Amino acid sequence: MSSILFEIRQGVGLITFNRPEKYNAFNREMALMLQELLDLCAQEKNVRAVCLTGSGRAFSAGQDLGELTGGDAPGFDRILSEHYNPVVSRIRRLEKPVLSAVNGVAAGAGANIALCCDVVVAAASAVFIQAFSKIGLIPDSGGTFTLPRLVGLQKASALMMLGDRVGAAEAERMGMIYRVLPDEGFMDECLKIALQLASLPTRALALTKQALNASQHQDFDAQLRTEDQLQIRAAHTYDYAEGVRAFLEKRAPVFRGE
Repeated sequence: MSSILFEIRQGVGLITFNRPEKYNAFNREMALMLQELLDLCAQEKNVRAVCLTGSGRAFSAGQDLGELTGGDAPGFDRILSEHYNPVVSRIRRLEKPVLSAVNGVAAGAGANIALCCDVVVAAASAVFIQAFSKIGLIPDSGGTFTLPRLVGLQKASALMMLGDRVGAAEAERMGMIYRVLPDEGFMDECLKIALQLASLPTRALALTKQALNASQHQDFDAQLRTEDQLQIRAAHTYDYAEGVRAFLEKRAPVFRGE
């Protein structure tokens, strides 16, 4: 049985972590497969948005600790450089919107993979845990970069050091995630959001993502220059022309992601 399921639904590349008996904890096979699927979504023209979710009761519990024991266990240098860092880098570089649909527990690297996505929604029963301190590790998978920018340095520091469980409603209140959705019908509602993203001018969304990425390390004047450059590129897309035509013709636009 594959550790990740994949299908394309009306322009949405749906990636489902599929080790429910292990709370979708990552082993090497799963991490490498996720990288391959993100690359596929980047290249596949029929995919205009990506949705990450988990099967069973968890989004992902992070690293499968069972993989870390034994004589052939990979060291953390390989786990980070070959497993998690390439995953979160691909998500941030992917020129398509990525939605994480957090259906249950998101812990450790699983939480930080979810939080690095462009839009994060969670089921009412979902929880986020920066579980690293519980086993004497530091947060990885970009968590020390992402979480302070979502909730502030003081809150992020406490969550990472104390390893508190953060329920979905609290995560939304503190700005960690976009929205909480009811448990019942959760994936149906998530797919509605993913389909909405896929129907939008996704070249403009990709350029928006580039601008947001740049804003993490630039000063204000440099960011204005980046906005100038990216806006000029957006103004030369088919979707911009279609959006203007549709507005003037008083009809709904039909975007191509071009």
